[in-house]
Amino acid sequence: MTAHQQNRAEDRAKHRQGIRVRGRVPDRARGRTGRRAARAVRRTRVVLAAVAGLAGAVALAGCADAEVFTGGKPRSPEETIRVIPHNGAHGVRADGRFEVRVPQGRLERVEVSRTGDAGRQPVAGRISPDGMAWRPAPGRLRLGAKYTVDAVALDGAGHRSARHTTFTTAVPARRFTGHFSPQSDATVGTGLIFSMVFNRHLTDRAAVERAVKVSARPAVEIAAHWFGHRRLDFRPRERWRPGTVITVELRLRGVKAGPGAYGTQRRTVRYRVGRDQVSVIDAARHTMTVRQGGRVVAVLPVTAGDDENPTYNGKMVILERHSMTRMDGDTVGFGGEYDIPDVPHAMRLTRSGTFLHGNYWTPPEVFGGLNTSHGCVGLKDIKGGGPHTPAGWFFGRSIVGDTVVVQHSPERTVAPDNGLGGWNMPWELWRAGSALD
Repeated sequence: MTAHQQNRAEDRAKHRQGIRVRGRVPDRARGRTGRRAARAVRRTRVVLAAVAGLAGAVALAGCADAEVFTGGKPRSPEETIRVIPHNGAHGVRADGRFEVRVPQGRLERVEVSRTGDAGRQPVAGRISPDGMAWRPAPGRLRLGAKYTVDAVALDGAGHRSARHTTFTTAVPARRFTGHFSPQSDATVGTGLIFSMVFNRHLTDRAAVERAVKVSARPAVEIAAHWFGHRRLDFRPRERWRPGTVITVELRLRGVKAGPGAYGTQRRTVRYRVGRDQVSVIDAARHTMTVRQGGRVVAVLPVTAGDDENPTYNGKMVILERHSMTRMDGDTVGFGGEYDIPDVPHAMRLTRSGTFLHGNYWTPPEVFGGLNTSHGCVGLKDIKGGGPHTPAGWFFGRSIVGDTVVVQHSPERTVAPDNGLGGWNMPWELWRAGSALD
């Protein structure tokens, strides 16, 4: 978490207004004997199992409506969907154990991706016939790679839980590597900024920057900008033109970036820019105007951050898309104010937890009329996510790299390093961030 994100979380923590609903526990059967007492005990166990099934796993982070009620402290994520290696693990052995498992119920969906020398790639695997375990295809894990796991499970009562975890495999001694997206051959929105995050503090940033070349066809000027000593971003003066083919040449193998730190990557990545889509959210009018190729295709009612937790202003970019995910206020400084295991049609806009997502728990009249969230932007949806709801419609027409602009919110402009917020930085200031100038 960056200092900006920590300050954001501390500011929010000062204004918590969480609402709690105490969980109801079935009355104990008293004075019952024989078969009546046995049936009562069995019913109590079923109810308790259903309640436990609602307990979630580690959230993807995010925010929810300020009026969301929680049903008490959720169970530990490890008790609902267990992922080995554990979330946040570093230096995992390439021949180490890797699996996703549920102690009860069944896995509904497991999606695993790997970010490393070959960019972002899906990881093949299968769920066991009994639905209780997922394992990757035979083979070793890749060295110096970041693995991302998104799992959805159903308990015996049909309640859905979602979990998002990451772990990083070991990097050979005295080596550095950079994680980046998108993967080769992907189609992205016109707002995508190519960003690399390195696993080590790099002292010779100029040597690294010279070894990373980003070019475009048709040709445009592209400039590099460093955020600290571990993140290197590339963007043009204006957003990419539709149809542009972007080529990234990584020639980092053997490059010395500091005492004993040598690069390992050598490969070329190409991806294509698709149609141009820009969505402008007016937080004061509670609307989102969607334009494709400059033409308005929809005006959708939304609810943004409330007065105490306003949504960031400025230009943001869709970083990730999830048909369903979990959002836990405890991961972004809101304590137990909300914990929603099945947020539909979720699109991440910032690393600090701002999402544009479907919302089924808020009364319909709120959309287009009030701002009630903890900072995210909500679109009307139904439980489980509907394809024909405003949220489902927008999700189906959006891709990673699309631009989302927020206006008329009382909050400050999003920081350039919070997600892909570099479009908020003037061009000359952006170019000044190169280590070669």
